[in-house]
Parts: sequence; structure tokens; C-alpha cells
Amino acid sequence: MNNYPETPINLHKINENISKLVLIMEQLRNKEGGCDWDLQQTYETIAPYTIEEAYEVVEAIYDSDMDKLRDELGDLLLQVIFHSQIARERDDFRLEDVISAVCDKMIRRHPHIFSKKDGKNTSEIRKTWEDIKQQEREQLTKHKKSISLLDGISTTLPALTRAMKLQQRAAKVGFDWPTIYSAFEKMYEEIEELKIEVESDNPNNIRIQDEVGDILFVATNIARILGHEPETSLILANRKFERRFKQMELQSKDDNENLEDLSIEELESYWIMAKNVEKNKN
Repeated sequence: MNNYPETPINLHKINENISKLVLIMEQLRNKEGGCDWDLQQTYETIAPYTIEEAYEVVEAIYDSDMDKLRDELGDLLLQVIFHSQIARERDDFRLEDVISAVCDKMIRRHPHIFSKKDGKNTSEIRKTWEDIKQQEREQLTKHKKSISLLDGISTTLPALTRAMKLQQRAAKVGFDWPTIYSAFEKMYEEIEELKIEVESDNPNNIRIQDEVGDILFVATNIARILGHEPETSLILANRKFERRFKQMELQSKDDNENLEDLSIEELESYWIMAKNVEKNKN
């Protein structure tokens, strides 16, 4: 039972609305009287929209905008229906297969709930989840000559997220920094290596990109060890920078100044001012 009041789940209404959405998509994809744009779409062409909708869901969450979140979740649901309609037309699978598969997966990965097995604290639940996922990966790759612990991590994930998942998998067998301070030392080392490449006779060499990548990878490690999702951390940093820069623009406009005409020292002064405005608001 949930610990908060809620209206009962109306399964009839859910089924009714899902069915309505499926029929809408079916009509849009109907070769007779359907929408030309929708008819032209494939898995590949709508994949970028699926990614975009997922990010818009995240943005609504960070904005704490529940009306927007409701709408964006609807858009994301539409993507599931869209892909499933294409799959039905190609006889790849059906929407009911998608729903059935995820139901089976959630029941399989929560034996402490659905099989009444022991192990209900967070660490035990997490370990069981990861063990079951590894069994699933082994089942999916059973025809391969070898199975890697790193198999199954999507190559299309955002780079920071994928780096964290690779590190998490490696850490399962003990390939990890013993302390956060070891990771700090590695960061200092990588920065020094980047400085050497920047100061070399060939400052545009490919090694600079390699060293920058190493720094980002170590930064991801640091975030992971400290219990923070690096992609989320960067999203929040981006939002903070955007907020403060816009405040700089407002302040300089009030002073009849153009940012592009200011020295770096003057820009830094506006940046500090923007930070103080934000601090005072909090």
C-alpha cells in the first residue's frame, strides 16, 4: 500500500484511452486516408524524436512543472505506440508483446515482492537486480563464443551515462578506485597530461582530444563514486550556467552595457554579481 492518499487506479479508463491512442496511430498510418508524414516514418526516422521526448520529460521534472510533465509523458507514450504500430505492420511484434515483456521483466527482477524471497534492504535488492540482469544478458548472448560483463550497454546512450554504466560494471569485479582521493589524484594526473599536449609543438594533435576524453571519464568516475549521476550533474550545471549568464545580460542591460564590449575582468564582475543575486534568492 502507498503511504499517501490517491484516487483509485481506473483500469477501465486506462484501457479505453490506450485503445483510443492505438486506433489514432493506426489511422495516421493507414495507407488510405492516413497522414503522409506519419506514413513515411520508420524505426530509424522517429528514433531521434523518441530521444528528444525523453529529454523533454527530464526537463519538465527539473522545472517541477507537472502540467508539462503530464504532456511530455504523453508524447513519450506516443513514441511507444508509434514504434509498436510500425512493428505490427512489419510483423516484428505487437504492442501487447511490449507490455507483456516489461511486465514479465519487472516481476522477474523483483523476486522479493512477487516471489516473497528474502532480501528487502536496498543493497540486497540492487544486487539481486544486477544479478538477474546479468543472467538476462547471458541468455541474450548465449550464441556468442564469449560473454563480456560490458555486453548490453547501449552505444547510443549519452556518453557520460554510458561511461558511468561501463564503470559500474567494471566495479562489480573490483576494478575500481579504492577511495575518492585516488580518483582525485588520477584527475590531477590527466590534467597534467593535457597541459603537456597543449604545450607541445603540435597543439592540434589527436592526443589533446584523447586527454580531454580521459578527464571527462575520470570526472564521471568521481561523480559515480560520490553517488551522483554524471549526466544529471551536467544538466544541472548547464541550467545553472544558463541562469547566471542570463542574469549577467539583464544586469549589463540595466547598466547600458553590451557584454561583447566588456573586458574579461568586467565580465567576471557581472558573473559574480549574478551569482550573488542567485544566492540572495535562495
